[in-house]
Amino acid sequence: MTDFFHIDDLLTEEQRLARDAVRDFVEKEVQPHIEQDAQEAKFRTELIPKLGALGAFGPYIPQKYGCGGMDYISYGLMMQELEKCDSGLRSCASVQSSLVMFPIFKFGSEEQRMKFLPKLASGEWVGCFGLTEPDHGSDPSSMKTHFVDKGDHYLLNGAKLWITNSPIADVAVVWAKNEEGRVKGLLVEKGMQGFTAPEIHGKWSLRASLTGELVFDNVKVPKENLLPNADGLSSPLKCLDSARYGISWGVVGSAINCYETALNYSLERKQFDKPIAGFQLTQKKLAELLTEITKAQLLCLRLGQLKDQGLARTAQISMAKRNNVAMALNTARECRQMLGAMGITDQFPIMRHMMNLESVITYEGTHDIHLLILGAHITGISAFT
Repeated sequence: MTDFFHIDDLLTEEQRLARDAVRDFVEKEVQPHIEQDAQEAKFRTELIPKLGALGAFGPYIPQKYGCGGMDYISYGLMMQELEKCDSGLRSCASVQSSLVMFPIFKFGSEEQRMKFLPKLASGEWVGCFGLTEPDHGSDPSSMKTHFVDKGDHYLLNGAKLWITNSPIADVAVVWAKNEEGRVKGLLVEKGMQGFTAPEIHGKWSLRASLTGELVFDNVKVPKENLLPNADGLSSPLKCLDSARYGISWGVVGSAINCYETALNYSLERKQFDKPIAGFQLTQKKLAELLTEITKAQLLCLRLGQLKDQGLARTAQISMAKRNNVAMALNTARECRQMLGAMGITDQFPIMRHMMNLESVITYEGTHDIHLLILGAHITGISAFT
């Protein structure tokens, strides 16, 4: 493992066990077929209950709801190992954990928690998160999805786009405006009349992941499916903070996989009668990439400590997400060059990681939006309005 500053020594036994369990699972259950799955744009749904049994869904939520009751560093390490294999695999787990289970736990009633969380934790049910719309991505406050009170139920209309897990989701956490224009959270369940979730095809990125739409055509949502403690846009943004935290860790895994692949290749590939690892430019790239990976690892570790203490701020999470995704994407690009033409083939994982990271640098807040979040925090002046 790429651990130049011996971060492993700072982890607890529980944290290492959580990480190693996911690592073993990935190596046995996913790694052997991930390249073929990406080529075929296939996501293996049979992995979901296995991830549940592994404790990869909502690991930081209390055990009374069927979850692991672990700390945020353990969660981060688990996401790192999943994304070391593929960003789509990590996306499935982090959406289920941070964008579905987290809002139900944070904003839901006890009845909602007991109904949904155990089934989501085990992987019996799959969830998705509906915030982004066809015309509103970085500006969620302008969402058009809305609902009206019909006495014994709510009537929901609108559409969401670019939704991970949506084609197979049993429940969608949907953010919509009420008649007063306030953003609220609704739990929309599969089978409700007027609710459809068509899959998006033709992706060059996150091919081993399911992405789709959410369409609501006069959907009757029971009143007990309203998240009672979610009020305003700050509620879904808190969910995004949780997801962005997991991404910050996850992309370090993809960078490590690219780096280790390029290092091993450079030691074996010979040009001009010696391994290309012996050339100055190759060593420069390897040294710089290892430095950036190490910095990202330390950033994650400290952010995890702050999360566990309840002190992590939105701007800190934005810094980590923005820095680490850009680092991982640059690592993939540099490592691809080190492999030459072989770097674009499915004999190596680098090109797949690079394509995946082009999505990761956009979703959960684009690279530029996170810069503006930081800018607003630094100056006290919002550039969004």
